[in-house]
Amino acid sequence: MPKVEERNAGELTVRIDRTKCAAFKDCLGIAPEAFELGEDEIVRFLHPETVDATQLVEACAVCPVQALLVFNQDGKQVVPMQ
Repeated sequence: MPKVEERNAGELTVRIDRTKCAAFKDCLGIAPEAFELGEDEIVRFLHPETVDATQLVEACAVCPVQALLVFNQDGKQVVPMQ
């Protein structure tokens, strides 16, 4: 599995940095349709494109180790805020 995965979800691009994930599962509590933990206990995509953009951003923003990044359609990083 690659160390970084990206998926487009509407006008957002979500990136998972698998090297940072510590399996806190906060993202799953907010958007269980978007993410799951794999057998290696690292977050991976399910269907982020089916989740409301606000909910998806919130799910990524709660990651305590900033393993989830979100970019808008202009390529500007919106999670975590810079």
